[in-house]
Amino acid sequence: MYEIILLLGSNMGCREDYLNSALKRLSAISETTPVCSSLYESEPWGFDTETWFLNMAVKINSTLTPIDLLQDIMKIEKELGRVRNQSSEGYDSRVIDIDIIYYDSLQINTDFLIIPHPKMHQRRFVLMPVAEICPGFIHPQLNKTSIELLQECEDKSIVIIK
Repeated sequence: MYEIILLLGSNMGCREDYLNSALKRLSAISETTPVCSSLYESEPWGFDTETWFLNMAVKINSTLTPIDLLQDIMKIEKELGRVRNQSSEGYDSRVIDIDIIYYDSLQINTDFLIIPHPKMHQRRFVLMPVAEICPGFIHPQLNKTSIELLQECEDKSIVIIK
């Protein structure tokens, strides 16, 4: 069984409802009760929009392979109404976004899946909820704990615990 850290985010519609719906579906693929961070509200990262994001980190345990997990996540996002804009060159608003941050200490680098998440250590909106639920987890490439990564993060964007 693998310990997996996910980040959920939403900045469209009833943001908290989308997060709760995603969490309910993720609970069905977890072998144990998911551990959730607090909700965090953060300004958009990488693009401009009026509606800020709600984010939360979720720790699940699963026997799924990383590829099977990714497929299940994409199915959950689609069921909740996420539409991926293939022509978009950057970030845009979304009803739900589920990112794999860690999959145990596994390291994967393919065209469609990179674990650990390649930019997680540069984003306060990721590090704050992740550090809340797994402060001592050591990033397998950077060899630093979640708390250390948060303390060293240069991102100055606004992230507020709800």
